[in-house]
Amino acid sequence: MDLESKLFEKVSFGDLMSDIYHNSKKKDRQIKMLITQLQGLLKSPSEATIIVPLIKEYLDIGVKNDDHLVKLAAIVQRYISATQTVTNDGGLLSESEKADLLSKYGDDLEVELNEELKEVDKNDVKLQENIKEAKKKLDEE
Repeated sequence: MDLESKLFEKVSFGDLMSDIYHNSKKKDRQIKMLITQLQGLLKSPSEATIIVPLIKEYLDIGVKNDDHLVKLAAIVQRYISATQTVTNDGGLLSESEKADLLSKYGDDLEVELNEELKEVDKNDVKLQENIKEAKKKLDEE
């Protein structure tokens, strides 16, 4: 897996993995600091029953955020692995197999694509007519 594979404009897979790690460490420090600060402020059990659910919610939100990042990383990892497998010399199809498939099914695909384009053109004409009718109705009102 290439850690420098770009996911977004300036974010690589390695950056995403680094963010996951640093977010986890930062959250650990924040939680420890928060609990330490709150220990000195709590004076009765009733105050603790109010504060503890808030801390739990804070922890749950952090865990869900990290979980989303980890799931994103897993998806990206699978995508990068699949891309590398397909582009390697020992990919899914050899060049001769690709050429054979194109020669067998290229014409069929072209016919299907042309039919789809005609259908899209028909739908476009219908949409344009509907837009004109809607504009007329708006102008009449």
